[in-house]
Amino acid sequence: TLFRSDHAVSHDSGASASSFSGPSLQRCACPRSLSAVKMFQLVVSLCLLALAEPLHFLDCGSEVGKIATVDVSPCPTDPCDLIKGETYLINVTFTSHVDTQKSTAYVHGILAGIAIPFPIPEPDGCKSGISCPIQQEKSYNYVTNMPIKSDYPSIKLVVKWELKDSNEKDLFCWKIPVQIKN
Repeated sequence: TLFRSDHAVSHDSGASASSFSGPSLQRCACPRSLSAVKMFQLVVSLCLLALAEPLHFLDCGSEVGKIATVDVSPCPTDPCDLIKGETYLINVTFTSHVDTQKSTAYVHGILAGIAIPFPIPEPDGCKSGISCPIQQEKSYNYVTNMPIKSDYPSIKLVVKWELKDSNEKDLFCWKIPVQIKN
């Protein structure tokens, strides 16, 4: 992709390309590989998270870790209004109390006391901002997206988000009230 500066370019019919002294065209240093694109998305996401306010959450049993913050962006209200068709950025900063080779996320919507599984695009925590293996007493940022599909019902519920270690123990578990809206 080529970009040109905002300056006007005048063309002199007698000038050759090699003698052109106007603004030059430059190649964009755009990410080309899939991993570069993911890294770019992660950097942009982390920049956006700097603007996010931490949510009030309930720790629902972080057995082998400790949550520092939970951010859902954009989510300016508490309870969090989730708009159908939108995608929300989730960032959880936590400290692990164990060494583990893997981490897996499980998300449920709790309605009338019943936990209903909620599929997320990437359940592998090691592909969600965490460099595995996870080491004891180190701090990590779990970063992922949560799409809200248009066909979800408009409803109030509680979201329960867990990240489990290799032994199926919760590195973190948190709950927040949400309202899915049009």
